[in-house]
Amino acid sequence: MNKVYSKIESINGSVITVKATDVKYNELAEVETRFGKSLAEVNRIDGDIVSLQVFAGGRGVSTGDHIRFLGHDMQVSFSDDLLGRIFNGSGEPRDSGPVLTENLVEIGGPSVNPSKRIMAKRMIRTGIPMIDVFNSLVVSQKLPIFSSSGEPYNQLLARIAMQAEVDVIVLGGMGLKYDDYLFFKNTLEEGGALSRTVMFIHTAADPTVECMKVPDLSLAVAEQFALKGKDVLVLLTDMTNFADSMKEIAITQEQVPSNRGYPGDLYSQLASRYEKAVDFDDAGSVTILAVTTMPGDDVTHPVPDNTGYITEGQYYLKNGRIEPFGSLSRLKQNVNKDTRDDHRALMDGMIRLYSSYKDTLEKKSMGFMMSAWDEKLLKYGDLFEKKMMDLSVNLPLESALDLGWEILAECFSKDETGIKTSLIEKHWPSK
Repeated sequence: MNKVYSKIESINGSVITVKATDVKYNELAEVETRFGKSLAEVNRIDGDIVSLQVFAGGRGVSTGDHIRFLGHDMQVSFSDDLLGRIFNGSGEPRDSGPVLTENLVEIGGPSVNPSKRIMAKRMIRTGIPMIDVFNSLVVSQKLPIFSSSGEPYNQLLARIAMQAEVDVIVLGGMGLKYDDYLFFKNTLEEGGALSRTVMFIHTAADPTVECMKVPDLSLAVAEQFALKGKDVLVLLTDMTNFADSMKEIAITQEQVPSNRGYPGDLYSQLASRYEKAVDFDDAGSVTILAVTTMPGDDVTHPVPDNTGYITEGQYYLKNGRIEPFGSLSRLKQNVNKDTRDDHRALMDGMIRLYSSYKDTLEKKSMGFMMSAWDEKLLKYGDLFEKKMMDLSVNLPLESALDLGWEILAECFSKDETGIKTSLIEKHWPSK
């Protein structure tokens, strides 16, 4: 029988405290107010003083309200019925569909035992050349998309959700504007991808604590699908909002702040989510792609800074496209060797020439005379940005590689590319 307590010691914003025994960290409780029942979660224990974060906020809670501890952490229902559904940060339906209560699994558990993991060696094709050709996404990889505000990162995630060659998409939105939520919903619906997608959406108007639950809900569901043999891609946006929610709650609890007011366990909190990426040796996989916005375009901000130590590279979204410099997939060499014989050489050659184009642009802006080679580089850089870097470009990997050779052939002679003669003879386009 779960104990019921009828005296709240204090109410501080959305945090209430009560004297209680035999409760544990992260345990759920029900707060019965005159307006109805509200969920709360234990987030601090000091002797017999227990602090709880009320999901719906502290408004309407009085010191005489009843609190009943449920004896378990937050849970989410898991079944194939989740596909095509949209839920909020409490796991409740946002799409007016039925409440799911069967096969409940706890969220926020430990990451997978390393002995059950295998090396990442399969590519996830997205149809985006700047990912597939230059920084391939690999099954079980954990990668952030570093972006300044105003960049089309949600549009990029929606495209990946529609085009990625995986079995299941789990989309977790944190602090989304309502327009962005509708954009995801409508885009996936119209693109025919909603039927293989589960969405957990927290909007800016929803309770702060629900924002913190979205990654755990998304990853718990993804792990269950992976155990059933599915390849799952988890798309999270935006992890900076997640960290800001942590900061807000830590301030309410009067915790000693760390760098820029964030709690001291920011790294551990981020790592515990990213480390859920896994390729099971006898089942499916979980791959994580998470947007991290950089306030003031500052990569030394605590959230992107800590994220960079956890993940296996990053994509930089700048000026509406994925930048080749700064973007890095540390696992791409695991799959590039198995795609096509020219993949690695073409990728290296094109980026080398694009770097030379950037140097030439600088020379031009300073008023230096342009040589014939400089003119070739300027033409090449313009074509590369329009045909490869533009996020509207949608091509299968093989077509993107063929396009790369066409761009080179349009701007340079064979001996100017720096690519092996054997590959040039095999792949150089015939005029």
